[in-house]
Amino acid sequence: MSIHIQMIGTGNAFAKRFFNNNAIVVVNGYRLLVDCGATAPYALYRAGIGLQEIDGVLITHIHGDHIGGIEELAFALMYVYNKKRIPLFVPAALRAPLWETSLRGTLEDHSTGCDSLDSYFDVVEIEESTPFALRDGFAVELIPTRHIPNKPSYSLLVNESVFYSSDMTFDPDLLTDLTNGGRCKHILHECQLTGPGLVHTTLDELLTLPESLQEKIWLMHYGDNRDEFVGKTGRMRFIEQQVEYEFT
Repeated sequence: MSIHIQMIGTGNAFAKRFFNNNAIVVVNGYRLLVDCGATAPYALYRAGIGLQEIDGVLITHIHGDHIGGIEELAFALMYVYNKKRIPLFVPAALRAPLWETSLRGTLEDHSTGCDSLDSYFDVVEIEESTPFALRDGFAVELIPTRHIPNKPSYSLLVNESVFYSSDMTFDPDLLTDLTNGGRCKHILHECQLTGPGLVHTTLDELLTLPESLQEKIWLMHYGDNRDEFVGKTGRMRFIEQQVEYEFT
């Protein structure tokens, strides 16, 4: 079954030209927003997609460029779209910190009885390393990946076909295992264009991969200086924001 991916933004946390690295993934008619960063509501507007048209949201980790737009989404669904509720898919390890350390201060309102994520969304916890069916023909698997030490962060495997890295440090063994094991045909990988990476994967690191693996990689989560690196990415390609891609 085809996987349609439209990056509403392809930039890193500091990018201004490219918005936050968030994606619309559509399989079998179900429209999933992967991460909802601070720029996501405006990026969706630029893409011609209304907040009320999203069928569900999945969060990979709790940095602002991945969750900073949830407040607006929650308030819009409740007060603009008449308490419309959609699933919020959250890794089990992130449910408590997402509310307690990130969203409670703005979304909690005892005067209206809003005292948890469940006040705004149909919260669905997902366990890591186990495929989870969002609907018929659309499954995701949370793959724990290294980002900030001691803070859970996840990449995604969609329908045993597309690996979506979110934010992670370089892990060539994981990429090799996924592709050699036949679990992954396409890779959408974050890319810090200049080093050192520290908590991200750098272009120089990705360039050490075999060309046969590079050919599967689309680069995302890049800086506003991306144009300086066109033609310098080996066999890898930059994925463009707002463009819809089809992966099979």
